[in-house]
Amino acid sequence: MGRHITRHLAIRGQVQGVGYRASLRAQARRLDVQGWVRNRADGSVEALLQGTPEAVQALIGWARQGPPLARVDAVQVGEAPGEAFIGFELRDTA
Repeated sequence: MGRHITRHLAIRGQVQGVGYRASLRAQARRLDVQGWVRNRADGSVEALLQGTPEAVQALIGWARQGPPLARVDAVQVGEAPGEAFIGFELRDTA
């Protein structure tokens, strides 16, 4: 198993009610990235991504565009603790 990184994303714009979370999860599964995604009460989307540096960077690149109906204004990327995840899940709104 190669080296893995974990990144926290805060995504702002028109990202709720447009299929953003489901699309992000589909992309994560395609790229073999683990973690989770959820809506935030302030209208943003939050995600935790874990995988190879290349796969995580590819998913961050996708997150900056999002699905066709989304309008992404900003994606803040931060480091996150290295807790191990299995799979990629949709979480309840925080």
